[in-house]
Amino acid sequence: MLYLWLKAGHLIFMVSWFAGIFYLPRIFVNLAMTTNDETYKHLLIMATKLYRFISPFMWLTILLGGWMLYLNSALLNTGWMIVKLLLVSSLVVYHFICGNYLKTFEQQTSKHGHVFYRWFNEYPVIVLFTVIILAIIKPF
Repeated sequence: MLYLWLKAGHLIFMVSWFAGIFYLPRIFVNLAMTTNDETYKHLLIMATKLYRFISPFMWLTILLGGWMLYLNSALLNTGWMIVKLLLVSSLVVYHFICGNYLKTFEQQTSKHGHVFYRWFNEYPVIVLFTVIILAIIKPF
């Protein structure tokens, strides 16, 4: 029963984290496009609050996923789980890269244009599709 509660929490926090990690780079697109100072300030506040809001969801996703792995450590011997963990690790790195990009917007030193952030925004989508397929299909 504990395992099912952990899985439910893991999925809830994962969905919440992904919702934010999908939206944050979209705010970056708008920050990179705007020429209005008031709009820039408003978008920056939104991005800062969103980043702070979703960061605990990332940690809770990792914590509950780790707890489930502890309870079912045999999963660490499966190829699909190793790939899933590598992808999740890359998404954690992506999350922190978002934090660094946010700092460049705060300092108004961003070197990227809106097209870059549009492409940057696609990575978590690819990770989400792949991780869900791996977790459900367990292809290897």
